[in-house]
Amino acid sequence: MIDHNPHGIPLAYLITFTCYGTWLHGDDRGSVDHKHNQFGEAFLEKDTKREQYEFKRLKHLPVYLSQEMRDSVTESIVHVCESRGWKLWEVNVRTNHVHMVLSSMKFPKVIFRALKSRSTLDLKNRGLFVREKLWTRGGSGRYLWNEGAVEAACRYVKEQ
Repeated sequence: MIDHNPHGIPLAYLITFTCYGTWLHGDDRGSVDHKHNQFGEAFLEKDTKREQYEFKRLKHLPVYLSQEMRDSVTESIVHVCESRGWKLWEVNVRTNHVHMVLSSMKFPKVIFRALKSRSTLDLKNRGLFVREKLWTRGGSGRYLWNEGAVEAACRYVKEQ
């Protein structure tokens, strides 16, 4: 069992991104905005007025994925990982967000772009999505430094 990565590169990432409009700033689950996004910094607290303001700014209604859409997004993620040589440990596409554990030499920002772009294109090509925005900007890419962290993240993704 590997306890650490001597090269300073994480063994994997826990990647999470959400569907457009389903997790707004001010939501009681907490969030991160461009002013509050440093590692270890607390999430923004519940703020009903801000959440209502954010909802009014949406370009269209929030996006929730049907089972057919979820299956398509899963296929897209598997395809991108295979074609780029990324190891996909676990993936779970939910109705309003996506969780996965994957290993890549790329930074999470690059991973988000690739996965969101391909899954959006595939959904549109299949006639399953026609609106302007499918995903929220950015996402979360937690660094997993050892096998224990990878195993725990895989359990979370699978059982969450």
